[in-house]
Amino acid sequence: MFPPQDNAFRQDRVIHIQPSAPRKPAYGQACNGCGICCLAAPCPLGMLVSGRRQGACAALLWDESPGLYRCGALSQPRLTLQRALPRGLQFLVRPLAWLLARMGRRWIAAGQGCDSLLDVQAGADIADNAPTHSQDFHDR
Repeated sequence: MFPPQDNAFRQDRVIHIQPSAPRKPAYGQACNGCGICCLAAPCPLGMLVSGRRQGACAALLWDESPGLYRCGALSQPRLTLQRALPRGLQFLVRPLAWLLARMGRRWIAAGQGCDSLLDVQAGADIADNAPTHSQDFHDR
């Protein structure tokens, strides 16, 4: 877990997150299920099971009762594989679900701490900083 040294790839964008999700922990702190990293982009395992290289990981699941995000590859490997595998390969769900559940934690480095360097700004903060129509008009 090494932070990148170059911010050349920095870009501002909006991701949609459950309002009751916990705030993103500081880099290196314990994961709290905020979902920011997986909503921004899938990890290599997420790319494999979701078929996406950009955007939110399709394997990310919102768990309503504790109010946090969970990796479907870990929490519901059978469901994740049922969604990921084509109809002709559904017979592999059971044996692969066992493997995914067993190896998934290591593949995504679960328990190693937050590895996201994303800066998070809440929606209300964004709205406060955005120019209103009247401000926009007067700035011209």
